[in-house]
Amino acid sequence: MPLLVLLAADRVEWSIYAAFGAFTSLYGRERVGPLRVRLQTEVGVLLTGVVAAGVLVGSSSHRAWLAVPLAALLTAGAALLSDRQRWHPPGALFPVFAFTACASIPSDPADALVAALVAGATAAYALLVGNAGAWLRRQWGYAAVRPPADRTTGLWRHVGPSALAVLLAGSLATGLGIGHPYWAMVSAVVPLVAADPLRQVVRGVHRVLGTAAGLALSGMLLALDLAPLGTVLVVVALQVAAELLIGRNYAVALVAVTPLALLMIHLVSPVPTSTLLLDRGVETVIGVVVGLVVGGGARALALRGRRGRMAG
Repeated sequence: MPLLVLLAADRVEWSIYAAFGAFTSLYGRERVGPLRVRLQTEVGVLLTGVVAAGVLVGSSSHRAWLAVPLAALLTAGAALLSDRQRWHPPGALFPVFAFTACASIPSDPADALVAALVAGATAAYALLVGNAGAWLRRQWGYAAVRPPADRTTGLWRHVGPSALAVLLAGSLATGLGIGHPYWAMVSAVVPLVAADPLRQVVRGVHRVLGTAAGLALSGMLLALDLAPLGTVLVVVALQVAAELLIGRNYAVALVAVTPLALLMIHLVSPVPTSTLLLDRGVETVIGVVVGLVVGGGARALALRGRRGRMAG
């Protein structure tokens, strides 16, 4: 609905702000009632803030390098909040994606207010839709699902490695001069959402393989050169597919997520298709490799620390 409203108002360039505000609907699916409202309100406010902050960074001529350390700080804060509040889906991926994507687009400082209003209104709409369904579930006898107690062990296991991976992946992609370096930063976060090394590797492999298949679909869709309305309708269909698949198989879900992201970016800031596809593929590999290396290093340091304490 927000995308169609923007299309009718001939403001399709604002659609990226609405798309990131709509990420609010991804959270709290395992909770009902006030618990869901609280989580989605928290995330909606955060997403609105990071979208506006990203637009402000995008107004700077130094936006490429400025975004990297700020994204690392955002990663640390969002990962810590995710660990303590038991977000579902967990981790800092969506806030980092929203911030870095908006920061990559040249803008004016005045655009930050527009971005906040569009993202905030879309987040509020998502919250209302999601909790209308929750109200119906309460009428059918479902109780609120209380999240587990706060976790206090995430600082070194999750928060620190995630921030470091974003800093390294963003610096590497920006230093190499690859366009859209935020994809490397987002991909670096993906493996570190998992706690154990095997699952980290699996998530990383899923990210690479799913992105590769998604790039093939993206190439076909971009070759169609759809009108804005057609693009919006395809984006909606891909969003539905991604939501149906994300809880079942991450790699298969990325077949829908990849063209979804590329179509949204192309709608706002068009670039040659070949460049867009190459950037996405290369930066996904960079980010995943950096995330896995950082995750392995963090585990090695933790193991050495435990052995030192036992020896002492």
